Amino acid sequence: MVNNQAAQTTWPGGTNTSQQTVLFDEVRSLQGQQHAQQAEAAKAAAAKAAVAKAEAAKAEAAKAEAAKAEAARKAAAQKAAEQAAAARKAAAQKAKETAVVKPSGSPQQVAQQMLSQYGWSQSQFSCLQSLWFRESGWNVNAENPSSGAYGIPQALPGSRMASAGADWRTNAATQIRWGLDYIHSRYGSPCGAWSHSQADGWY
Repeated sequence: MVNNQAAQTTWPGGTNTSQQTVLFDEVRSLQGQQHAQQAEAAKAAAAKAAVAKAEAAKAEAAKAEAAKAEAARKAAAQKAAEQAAAARKAAAQKAKETAVVKPSGSPQQVAQQMLSQYGWSQSQFSCLQSLWFRESGWNVNAENPSSGAYGIPQALPGSRMASAGADWRTNAATQIRWGLDYIHSRYGSPCGAWSHSQADGWY
């Protein structure tokens, strides 16, 4: 007759099969929990990385959009500035064309009518009157035999006045317009030209 107690298998340390099985189950359970925790941690890390990547992409897109908007703003400002400049130029040209004085009366009267086109007051006429009386006596056909200077403003050479009109030889208004342009660009005003003429004998 077999002894039941003797028939039970024992393990070193006195642990029998039933107890070992329980230990194995506990170990497997712990391992499963560790694997689950590791998987959960990996999943959380991946989710966190995805969020960070999405935020970085969003920030980059916002930066690109801001740069695009700034470039568009600058382009619009540049276009507006160019349009404004073109409008000013067109307005100035139109005003100049509109304000062109047709010959009327004596050369002195024509000159007086033209002063306002250059932003000058009528007080400038006394200087112009003295300047061109000295130069030519306000004679449209006056010619300096020595230098060849011609006309009311004594342009040198006279052909320079062709820029104001093809009739520069005989038209007082054309000569006056050229002379006033010259004075404006070189001396700023008739009184400025007259002061130079008084000091140096020419203008």
